[in-house]
Parts: sequence; C-alpha cells; structure tokens
Amino acid sequence: MIKQIMMPAKKITLCACALALVACSNSDFSDLDEFMAAEKAKPQSPIKPIPPFKTYKAFTYSATGLRSPFEKPVEVREITRLQASSNVKPDENRTKEYLEKFGIDALTMVGTLEQAGTLWALIQDKDGGVNRVKIGNYMGRNHGRVVEAAENYVAVIEIVPNGVDGWIERPRTIKLQVKE
Repeated sequence: MIKQIMMPAKKITLCACALALVACSNSDFSDLDEFMAAEKAKPQSPIKPIPPFKTYKAFTYSATGLRSPFEKPVEVREITRLQASSNVKPDENRTKEYLEKFGIDALTMVGTLEQAGTLWALIQDKDGGVNRVKIGNYMGRNHGRVVEAAENYVAVIEIVPNGVDGWIERPRTIKLQVKE
C-alpha cells in the first residue's frame, strides 16, 4: 500500500523538477556570443616551441666494493694482532698470477667447482672473464693470497703497506654473488 502511494509522489516530484529547469532556461545567448567574438578578435600570440629534451645521465654506484653496513666490521683485536706481526712482507721475486692485475673490489665470486677432490672458486674479473682459484693462489693488487675457499665465499689475506715503512696483513672476503 505504501509503495502505491510513493510511486505517484516520485513521478510528480520528477515532473516538477523538469518543469523548473525548462522555465529557467533562456534562449538569449547574446552575452556569450559577444564574449566569443571579443576573444576571437584579439591577436593570437605565437605558440612557444617545445623545450629541448634533456638527456638522461646514468648514475654509477661506486660503493659496491665497500663493506656492507649490515656486516660486522673487522674487530679491533684482529687489527692489533695484524699490526703486531711486522715481519710480514710480500715476496717480490714470485711470478705474478693473472688475477693480480685487478683490485680485489673488481673481482666477484660467481660459483665453485670441485675437481679431483679440490674445491675451486670461480672468480669473475672486471673484463668478464671467469677464472678458477684454490687455496694458495694469489689475486688482487695487494699480494692477496687465498687462504680459504668455501661454497659461498673466498677468504684472502692481502699484504698492504702500514704507512711507516712496513707491511701488515689485511683479511678480505669475496662472497658469492647470486643473480636474481
């Protein structure tokens, strides 16, 4: 019963709104026509040219060789122990190996290979070549000797100048780089 009363009320309201809109309309657009004519009569300004395209400048991330902020730094006790061994010096008469012409930061570990019971670490140089190293091999510019090779890292001891006419050993680790 309520629905029957509501239906005619909705129709009457809708008709009243439509009549109000029609009654308010005016077919005199003279003010709008005058405005359009005035705007068309104004002199047109030239369109500015498209700005030149700025070339993209690539960003080179240079901190890849630094220690990760999530790893524990070398402990002070270990540094003191290394500095105490002042009788360390590199063997200058030794024949240099191929990977010694690259800095440790330019070398990445890309895998391992086991052959005849020997674990070889696969090291990629900055030229893209992959080389195999085992314990006892040398790599890096600072007389780095491989002291440990595992499935996911290579431990290297470098011999670097201590700043006072001597040498110290510095441990470095090259971790396996996993491409995702």
